[in-house]
Amino acid sequence: MTAGTVTGLWRYPVKSMLGEELEASAVGERGLAGDRAYALVDRETGKVVSGKNPGRRGAVMFECRAAFLEPPDSDTADVPPALVTLPDGTTVRTDDADVDDVISRAVDRPVSLRARAPEPAVIDDEQIALLSPPGTFFDAAPVHVLTTASLDALGAAAPSGRFDPRRFRPNILVATDAVGFVDNTWVDTTLRVGTDVVLHLVMAVPRCVMTTLAQDDLPADKQILQTVNRENRIDIPGMGPNPCVGVYGLVTTGGSIARNDDVRVESR
Repeated sequence: MTAGTVTGLWRYPVKSMLGEELEASAVGERGLAGDRAYALVDRETGKVVSGKNPGRRGAVMFECRAAFLEPPDSDTADVPPALVTLPDGTTVRTDDADVDDVISRAVDRPVSLRARAPEPAVIDDEQIALLSPPGTFFDAAPVHVLTTASLDALGAAAPSGRFDPRRFRPNILVATDAVGFVDNTWVDTTLRVGTDVVLHLVMAVPRCVMTTLAQDDLPADKQILQTVNRENRIDIPGMGPNPCVGVYGLVTTGGSIARNDDVRVESR
């Protein structure tokens, strides 16, 4: 059935930094071209740096933004350099010789910028990228789909909160006439986006403290995660009950997608 249309597209060139809103994108095995192409790795622990740990200066990652200097190709680990804008407004390219030192000073911890994840890729003792190609920095799977229905359901449950899609960092936002957490029903279905791209939706997306952090014009707000936890806890196999919004997908067939593309859901 037709589920809706693409109303938003994002990629995040550096994991846990703010990213780029797009009109269109190539899609391959690694998801939207250039998504999570880079990440910071803590030199002391060897772990991937994430906004999931705000107490270790993780929140400063949302004060940094990354954007590619030229469009990346799909399905390749070789990506063009990106420009990183730091909290004080200064910029550094990912291919600058001093990029590690510049970003380390900005985040107040010794880090190295990597284009391939260490083995194993770990955040705070949580292994990541288990459903993704080796060497990638995704939390689980390469594509994250979210619907306006889920955002509307959260907004109705907590009207004083701003349940902006940016808080949830999706790749694809689907505008739909459905009501409630329709994303939950899409797990283990096939999602066709536009004329080319086919996704296998594999699991609900567990949410964390990153949804509550300030970014751009969005204030810090603890009730964001509290509302998700109250309204939509899902028992994920091997993980137990988790507050969830959205659904993760694997790319079955690549191609290109754009805003206003039709989105169709099919049973597998």
